[in-house]
Amino acid sequence: MTEASQLHAEQLEYWNGAGGARWIASQNRRDRMLGAFALAALTVAAPQPGETAIDIGCGCGETSVELAKAVGPGGSVLAADVSAAILAEAEARLAPYPNARAVLADAAVYPFEPASADLLFSRFGVMFFGDPVAAFKNLKRALKPGGRMVFACWRRPQENPWMTAPLDTVYTIIPRPPKPDPDAPGPFAFGDRERVARILTEAGFAPPTFATFDPIVDVSGGSGADGAVETAMEFGPTSRALADQSDAVKAEVASALKTYFEGLAQGGAVKMAAAIWIVRTTVA
Repeated sequence: MTEASQLHAEQLEYWNGAGGARWIASQNRRDRMLGAFALAALTVAAPQPGETAIDIGCGCGETSVELAKAVGPGGSVLAADVSAAILAEAEARLAPYPNARAVLADAAVYPFEPASADLLFSRFGVMFFGDPVAAFKNLKRALKPGGRMVFACWRRPQENPWMTAPLDTVYTIIPRPPKPDPDAPGPFAFGDRERVARILTEAGFAPPTFATFDPIVDVSGGSGADGAVETAMEFGPTSRALADQSDAVKAEVASALKTYFEGLAQGGAVKMAAAIWIVRTTVA
C-alpha cells in the first residue's frame, strides 16, 4: 500500500469509527458553532434554482438541507459522505426534501455521473484525501462544462487558536508527539493557499480564488466552560490526541481544559478566533 493510500485508508477508518461517533454526539453544538462558516461558503457558492449540486463530505446534512432549499424542486442535491453512521443522520434531515438524496461514497474514487453537476460544494470535507490531486480529478469529472466548485477549509493552525490552544493544554499532561507533516490529511492540510492552488490546477481546475473568513466563534455552543470542554474532547485535534488515552488521563485533561476555558468565559460563551479559506474554482 502506498503512503497516500495508507493515509486515505486511515481517514476512512477514523470517520467510520470513533471520529464519526464523536461527530454525531456533538451535532447540535457543532451546528450552532459552525453555522456561520456554512453561510459564508454557501454565499460564495450561490446555488441557484434548478441546479444540480453535490455536497462532498456532507456530514449530518446541515449544508445539504440548505442546498436543497436553494436549488428548489427543479434542482437536485446529492449528499455524499464516507461514514455510514454520519450519513444516516443526513438522510434523516433530508427526508422532507424529495429533491435530495444521500449516498455512502468516498468522493476520491466514487463514480459520480459524468458532467452532471453545476456545483460541487464542501464545508470542511476535502482536506482528508490521501492523494488530493487524484481525488479532485475524480470530482472534476462530475462537473458540467462551466460548472464550479466551492469549498471551505481551515487556514493555518496558528490562525485557529480555537483548535490549537486547547491542544496546548492537553500537552501539559500527555507527551507532545513529533510535529506532523503539514501536508498530511487532516484539518489543516489546506492551510497553505499556494499548495491548494497547485493541487487544483494539477487536477485540471482553473486557478482558484480565495476569500477569507475570520469569525469569532463560541466554542461552547452557548454552554459555558463545560460546553467548551465537551466540544474540544468530542471532535477536532484535541479529541484525536486523546483517542488512545485512559479514562483517568481524559478526566485530568477535562479538568485542565475547564480551568482554561473558565478564564475565557463571558456570560455563558467561550469566544475564540477561527480562520478559513473559501475557495472557488471552475473547470479549466
